[in-house]
Amino acid sequence: MKTVRLTTAQAIVRFLTAQRTVIDGEERPLLAGVFGIFGHGNVTCLGEALHDARGVLPTYRGQNEQGMALAAIGFAKAMRRRQFMAATSSVGPGAMNMVTAAAVAHANRLPLLLLSGDTFASRIPDPVLQQVEHAGQPSVTVNDAFRPVTRYWDRITHPAQVAQSLPLAIATLVDPADCGPAFVGLPQDVQAEAYDYPVRLFEPVVHEPRRLRPDHRELAAAAEALRGATAPLIVAGGGVHYSLAEARLRSFAEQHGVPVVETMAGKSTLVADHPLYAGPIGVTGAPQANALAAQADVVLAVGTRLQDFTTGSWTVFGNEDLRIVGLNAARFDAAKHRSLPLVADALEGLEALGSALGGWVSPPAWREEAHRQTVAYPEHVAAAVAPRPGASEPSYAQVIAAVNEQAGPEDYAVSAAGGFPGELNVNWLSRGVATFDCEYGFSCMGYELAGAWGASMARSRGEVFAFVGDGSYLMLNSELLSSVITGHKLIALLCDNGGFAVIERLQVGQGGASFNNMFSAVGPNHVEIDWVAHARSLGCEAERVDSIDDLPAALLRARAAERTYVIAIRTAPDAWTEGGAFWQVGVPEVSERPEVGEARARQDEGRSGQRIGW
Repeated sequence: MKTVRLTTAQAIVRFLTAQRTVIDGEERPLLAGVFGIFGHGNVTCLGEALHDARGVLPTYRGQNEQGMALAAIGFAKAMRRRQFMAATSSVGPGAMNMVTAAAVAHANRLPLLLLSGDTFASRIPDPVLQQVEHAGQPSVTVNDAFRPVTRYWDRITHPAQVAQSLPLAIATLVDPADCGPAFVGLPQDVQAEAYDYPVRLFEPVVHEPRRLRPDHRELAAAAEALRGATAPLIVAGGGVHYSLAEARLRSFAEQHGVPVVETMAGKSTLVADHPLYAGPIGVTGAPQANALAAQADVVLAVGTRLQDFTTGSWTVFGNEDLRIVGLNAARFDAAKHRSLPLVADALEGLEALGSALGGWVSPPAWREEAHRQTVAYPEHVAAAVAPRPGASEPSYAQVIAAVNEQAGPEDYAVSAAGGFPGELNVNWLSRGVATFDCEYGFSCMGYELAGAWGASMARSRGEVFAFVGDGSYLMLNSELLSSVITGHKLIALLCDNGGFAVIERLQVGQGGASFNNMFSAVGPNHVEIDWVAHARSLGCEAERVDSIDDLPAALLRARAAERTYVIAIRTAPDAWTEGGAFWQVGVPEVSERPEVGEARARQDEGRSGQRIGW
């Protein structure tokens, strides 16, 4: 057997560069690059190997380990899981900073390869710099914290393990059902050790997503349920995007006369003006979509986890006779809440289900009801984004509408947390397919700018718009500098509403006293933040607009700019689009505040409509 002598670190890098994928008929590297912040646990070995491979596997320096890993997630989402990135950190704090990003990737079913330095396998130098010791478990390091938030976890304790571990990690990252983050810990001494690896380990391998076809019995049951439906509804989730099944879902809906609503992850499955599109479903959904959900007797849930915001904490589906058909590549998601599972790739599943249904079309009365709701949805949005008489500050919805007015079919919207998910989900009207990324699986503050940087690296056409509140901006803004340094432009809409205003809304709305959320109430000193000066200090172009009427011209200037552009605007802290469904939160059963008692009563009333044990 022909061998080549390499260090563990060199072998890992060489193996990764041999992995290939196919995108639009063109063979490309499976890993588009590595985000890295070097320290004593990864710079001398893995860093040296990455330097030698920089011509085929570029390394990008982030400013914060969490931020760079979030950027990798934004890249993977924009590439619809066809290509992804790795992120590497040193042992200790650097590794810990990536745990949050691992959870984001896990919750959203997105590929992210994490390579972290680790303490010495020999333990001779222990305790080393940044080591957290466990007296009763000497093999435990901080990297064990990744176990609950990754799909694959391993620690390389001998160079030969690369040949067994790395292929398994890649298999997890490209698997449609088990896709999620993979973590590999690299003890510092093992990284440096040399080994005679078989040359064939580094031969190119082309990975294309597995397209699982449905079981004939599950297919027959799903088709029978739909044929008997009087009010069928399609709920399109993120899995539609990852299967590249948008066109097939659209033709399925048109062929069988079934209206479509979307989850947050599934948004932009259809363009907003499609005649069968009734808007987003759930807590941050539109009344029209939720009205159809309340009546539906068969729901075809395609590629969705059925998260609480989608289901209104399981109150949005009101029909006592409801059957859910769970079309999903993951058995775990397909069978939730006693759904009829249809375990399959979304594209293959829709193709097979369409064939099984033949010429079946939903009843005329239901198509008429769906038409009433789909026509009403844009009217609802128009009312939500309309000028507010007497208001001194614009709402988030008005800012969204101003950007949406100028957006083209190639422009891409990114957000994550705070007030923007709800406002964008309802009020952003997608003009292009697969052009929306609101990270709401984990709703991670700080994803907005980092994820937009990653998305910009993935996209060659259109602008990437990052919608970010002042709270998220302050939490993680350093990757603005990264976007400037690497030349991957984004346009950030920074809305300043004086703090964590949407959580203030939740706090007060559930009977609590205003406490610890708004900047004006968290300390004795008031600071007027100069957002423009801050953004410019990171190399961005930036400006502040004083009114919503000034925003369109600022957007034109941002589009014309050659580098990342930040537009700051003061927005109202108390102007929100009303939620479309009940959401269960924990409200105290006993409180001295009568407002809390009233809120608890509302929660109890809302929960009375929950569906349990379908």
